[in-house]
Amino acid sequence: MKNKLLAVAATVVTLTATLALPVHSQVVADGSHEHPLRVLLIPADGGTESGTKADYAPVFNAITRTTGLNFDLKVGQSYGAVVEGMCNQLADIAFFGPVAYVQAHKRGCAQLLAVGVEKGASVYYAGMFTKANAPIANINDVKGKRVAFGDVNSASSFTFQVAMLLDAGIDPARDLSAVRMTGSHASSLAALVQDQVDVASLSFDSYEKAVKQGAVDPKTVKVIARSMPIPYPPLALNSKMPEPLKARLKQAFQTVNKAPGVTPDMIRGYGGGKIDGYDTQFSEDEFNVAAEKLGLLTDELKGRILVKAAER
Repeated sequence: MKNKLLAVAATVVTLTATLALPVHSQVVADGSHEHPLRVLLIPADGGTESGTKADYAPVFNAITRTTGLNFDLKVGQSYGAVVEGMCNQLADIAFFGPVAYVQAHKRGCAQLLAVGVEKGASVYYAGMFTKANAPIANINDVKGKRVAFGDVNSASSFTFQVAMLLDAGIDPARDLSAVRMTGSHASSLAALVQDQVDVASLSFDSYEKAVKQGAVDPKTVKVIARSMPIPYPPLALNSKMPEPLKARLKQAFQTVNKAPGVTPDMIRGYGGGKIDGYDTQFSEDEFNVAAEKLGLLTDELKGRILVKAAER
């Protein structure tokens, strides 16, 4: 019975990623008005089409201003859907989480375009949060508690939190009283605010965005775990894109923050936050840390976690 449940969980993940693919025209995109370059974004915060597009529209508008290239921004229904969209030639550019990027890069369908730079660094952090008055002081106290995670392919709302739990000797499928897969950072935080879980897993960028939007009072929440630095969520190119176009886009992102007519407010990154600029020379090796953490999450473990999440 257990093996059957694991098989069902794996099938659900695969079907979810495949069926959630957005519909795009099959014509060759060249950046013209008629055939804009297709940009596919992971639903990093909240998962809403309008909210996620609003995060990245300013910088793509800036690139249009400097290059004349046009873009059509779409939002995938899951991290896995964006990976499948890129690998099935339904996207020319994608915004990935670090783990989703590693997955696409390993399949040979994505290569680095640029990562955001903020205060001289291109990193961010995953965290675990609880209510300020909860009797939970650190990650060791998470054992036996109800925990919310985001997307199973998210670096900072699933992969790094699960890795931190494993490092603390806690098996999420065995040692948590309940697991809830919410699909997004914002939904995990909302589950905590609404007392549906004891601990929420999300990135610090997403938490800070929620605070700014008034979705949570920071006085009511505390941090119980913070990850090691994670490579900033990257923008990636479809590997099959013509080399001259790849070079043109890389040059545009490297210099967009200094381009005439481009204001600092247009230079946005993960979560819609203002950043200093983009680095197109960022080393692929920097994503090894994401690959290492992903390696800890075997299909068997992820399957057990999903089975746990399905329990009611």
